[in-house]
Amino acid sequence: MSQTVPSNRLGLTASQAAGALGVSVSTVRRWSDSGALRGYRTPGGQRRFSREQIDAFLASLEQEDRHRASA
Repeated sequence: MSQTVPSNRLGLTASQAAGALGVSVSTVRRWSDSGALRGYRTPGGQRRFSREQIDAFLASLEQEDRHRASA
């Protein structure tokens, strides 16, 4: 089974998360800083995102889109 985004035990990097979401790394950083996209920092200060966090964020965007369409 092939994966479009490689995974590692520390989670996805900001660049990998950006690729999975189809946005720029700057957008991922902005969403992370605002709290919209939950993630964590490694001891070295790098941002990491689990696949579950990315999926939850996408689900929240889809729910928001559905809410807007029904309003």
